[in-house]
Amino acid sequence: MHSDASIYIAGHNGLVGSALVRLLRARGYENLLLRSRQQLDLRERAAVEGFFAEHRPQYVLLAAAKVGGILANDSQPVEFLEDNLRIQTNVISAAWRFGARKLAFLGSCCIYPKVTPQPIQESALLTGPLEPTNEAYAIAKIAGIKLCQAYRKQHGFDAISIMPTNLYGPGDNFDPYTAHVLPALIHRFHLAKENGDASIQVWGTGNARREFLHVDDLASACLFLMQHYSHGDIINAGTGNDISIAELAVLIAQVVGYHGHIQQDPSKPDGTLLRCSDISKLRDLGWSPTISLHDGINATYAWYQQHVGQATLRGTTAHPMLSS
Repeated sequence: MHSDASIYIAGHNGLVGSALVRLLRARGYENLLLRSRQQLDLRERAAVEGFFAEHRPQYVLLAAAKVGGILANDSQPVEFLEDNLRIQTNVISAAWRFGARKLAFLGSCCIYPKVTPQPIQESALLTGPLEPTNEAYAIAKIAGIKLCQAYRKQHGFDAISIMPTNLYGPGDNFDPYTAHVLPALIHRFHLAKENGDASIQVWGTGNARREFLHVDDLASACLFLMQHYSHGDIINAGTGNDISIAELAVLIAQVVGYHGHIQQDPSKPDGTLLRCSDISKLRDLGWSPTISLHDGINATYAWYQQHVGQATLRGTTAHPMLSS
């Protein structure tokens, strides 16, 4: 992509989209097409086609999606399936129809079976049943992958599909009812520290293991792949390293400065017990992550304190967090 190329970042106010905007601007890309949800509802086909017909972006980064943790996925399967199907179908179709040169579709590691050899290779897709607690979201993302592959096969459209692992970073959702495990734990440990709570409860046994990638590393991987990868096969983006939820809780407590007791609630679901990406395909192309988990959590908590923490000091820590 040359520096004056027109680039549409779908979902630019979200966790991934905002990281993409930061990186693109830092690297000298100025011709960015950005529309908020209020300005352009990506679920509405006519509105999406009208936008693409008017602006005809050369490159598209599809980071818009309805996302959330276990509780949100499990309680709103219709929205997670229907909204994501509409968003990605509308954007992918319009990108091809109105002449985009390339599109990157952001999927998720939850597309892989609940039980599969670790670390997870891209070839594991559709080899077994999905994790039931986020099945609707996973099915929508798999449909997006297949649509990208179909447009490549039928029309020669250069659409690539990137499968990030669990993400975190500045601009994340820290709501304990809808967030993923890492930002929600940051929020809850912060409130527990400020309120002087003697203990805090975390959903599940704590034995489930997850891999976490800082969103700025994902943005770097996306731009790298836009320049160096043109293939219909999906490609993982992660760190290749995992950590148990119990270990993660201890690490976050240390970063936040919470010194109370951490209790696990084994009556609540763990989700998939082990999930770590095989990123050898991406490494072989020449990209590797640069932000350690400790450094990333430190930076994320600093952002949280500046933008979120002071507004929520009178909140509650009663709701236990889930591991997504």
